[in-house]
Order: sequence, then structure tokens, then C-alpha cells
Amino acid sequence: MTLFDRWFSGERLELNEETRTGLPGAFVKLSDGVTHYEIGGPESGPPVVLLHGFSVPYFIWDPTFEALTLGGFRVLRYDLFGRGFSDRPNLPNTREFFARQFTELLDALGFDGAVDVVSLSMGGVVAAELVQRAPGRLRRLVFLDPAGFNLGLPLAARALKFPLLGEFLLGVLGLFGSRRLVTTMLADFYRPTSEMVAAFVSRYEEAMRYQGFKRSLLSSFREGMLDEDLGLFRAVGESDKPVLLIWGKEDTTVPFAHSHKFQELVKKTEFHEIPGAGHLPHFERPELVDRLIIDFLG
Repeated sequence: MTLFDRWFSGERLELNEETRTGLPGAFVKLSDGVTHYEIGGPESGPPVVLLHGFSVPYFIWDPTFEALTLGGFRVLRYDLFGRGFSDRPNLPNTREFFARQFTELLDALGFDGAVDVVSLSMGGVVAAELVQRAPGRLRRLVFLDPAGFNLGLPLAARALKFPLLGEFLLGVLGLFGSRRLVTTMLADFYRPTSEMVAAFVSRYEEAMRYQGFKRSLLSSFREGMLDEDLGLFRAVGESDKPVLLIWGKEDTTVPFAHSHKFQELVKKTEFHEIPGAGHLPHFERPELVDRLIIDFLG
């Protein structure tokens, strides 16, 4: 726990064995902390790992998790460090940091061979990093609206990268505080229903109560997890991994126009645009996206 966690960010609860009692899912201790995860589907099914994005934890995958498990896949979803009910270690939230969590989790849970990876937004940056750091652990890759491209962030958001100023803006002024985070998260939808809003906000706010959440987001931002890095995807294109790219046509978080740049860098990509969907096409149009993913993973 840091002073920022306790006083400036408004987070009051600490994740430990006592507070985890009764929480859904399962937990495993890795070298950098405890990871919260869930496994579903038949043990003999093809293994698939779901990687969520910048701030919303693994419940973002609810429709996809259900569709894949019913489709006979062995599906693992987990909370990246700093999110959901995983620990918030006071370490730089770099691509290497998240790649280490991925490989250690597979080892701890007995996923010995290669797995298929379905990634969303910042999870796509982690997946692309794994192509370079652990190519033998990957089989096929699915990218949904991946980060790693120029987001055109406003000056106020870029100011978060400056030490002390970022903490002040995030914790004191609320620029990136609790209500702002919720508002930003809901903007990922193209046309959110009242049911979506109610379900998302309550579950999102629950995980935000634990110390270290905003500090982790700030570290990820400062370590370039949302910065443009075309070389990262160029390396994916140079690999032998089959790639499926799915992008919401109305995405304004990572604008749809970047889908063309991705295809220039990863030339053998199977691409599908999803009409009537924003940054979360799998949640807004599951009847389209689930079938595309299942057909690709075969």
C-alpha cells in the first residue's frame, strides 16, 4: 500500500486472504502476487486464454467465455495485475510484467502446450509482446480492437505521465478518478443498454474499492501500454501465427481507421468489421463475434 492508494485515490479496502473470502473465481500465487482467474469447459478441450484490456477485469469476457465453454473449448480468463481481484504489486506495469504473469499462470495451472489467445484492447499489446517473448506458448491469435496505435489523447490525459502531477490529477482533481473512469468505460459502448450499464458499473466499482487500482492504471499509462508501437504488430506479421482481427465499426476509443494499419503490418490477417458496435464488439454483437472466433479457432 502506498500513501496515494490510501488517501489520494479513495481506495479503502486491501486485497488479502480475508477480503478474498467469498469472492467469485479462484486464486493462485505467482512471483509478483496473487492472480484471480476462472477456468471453464471440458478438460480435454482446446485451450484458449482471454486477455482483457486496460481497466475492466475479466468479467468483460462474460459472453465470450460462455460461448467458448459451450463450444467445447477449455477457457482460461484472468485479471491482469492491478485489475479486478488480482494483486496490485507496486511494480512498473510494463509489457514484460504482464507477459511474465501470463506465462507463470499457464505454468501454475498446468497449461503445458501452446494455447490460443483472444485479446481485447490493451490485452492485444500483451498478446503481441508474447509473440516475441514466448512464441512457443502461442498457437493462434485473435485481436479485438487492439491498443498500440495513436489514440489522440488530449493534453490533460498526457499530463498524467508527469510524476506528482499525474498523482495530483488522478487522485485529487478526479480527472481520472472513480466517476471519470466509469464514464470513460461506458464510452466504449456504441449503444449501451440500461441492463449493460447497470451490470458493468456495479461490478466495475466493486473492484475499484481495493487499494492500488488507480496506481496500477497510472503505471500502465506511464509505461507505454497504450502508446503507439507499430513495431510490436510488425513482429506479429513476421511470425507464423494465424491471426484474426475483429474491430467495432463505431469504435472511438481505438478508432476503427487503425484496423487498416494493422492489416498493413500483419498482412495475412483474417479481418472482420462489426457494424453497430464500439470498442466492445464481443459484448454488443456476440451473435456475430462469437461465431467468428469459434470458426477461426476451429
